[in-house]
Amino acid sequence: MVCIHCGAKTHVSNSRLQKRSNSIWRRRVCLNCEAVFTTEENAQLSAAWAVQASDGALAPFSRDKLMLSLYKSCEHRETALGDAAALADTIIKKLAELAENGRVWSGTIAQVTQVALNRFDKAASMHYQVRHKA
Repeated sequence: MVCIHCGAKTHVSNSRLQKRSNSIWRRRVCLNCEAVFTTEENAQLSAAWAVQASDGALAPFSRDKLMLSLYKSCEHRETALGDAAALADTIIKKLAELAENGRVWSGTIAQVTQVALNRFDKAASMHYQVRHKA
């Protein structure tokens, strides 16, 4: 990776696995200007997973779509954005266990999301249930 300040090569000085979000956090140091910055490495799920609808249609998985749906369900909470992000990480981790051959059924996504929301916030679960059928 190149430095975000000067464009020179960088060195990884620290690296940690983030189990909850299935990502890798890295502290980088520029070999030229010695700037220090942090990066996070995530799997590109839109290229790795396809969502299969009940009619058989396939679409790339979208974390943004899941996040938006969760945010709309949690809008009544003061911390809706942070809650939606944490819930998305939790749901994606569970979906990774259930994905088969790079495919996730849309009904599985709705069901896993419903269970997570039900455990987290009953009102958010009801908001989600109105918009999605598990």
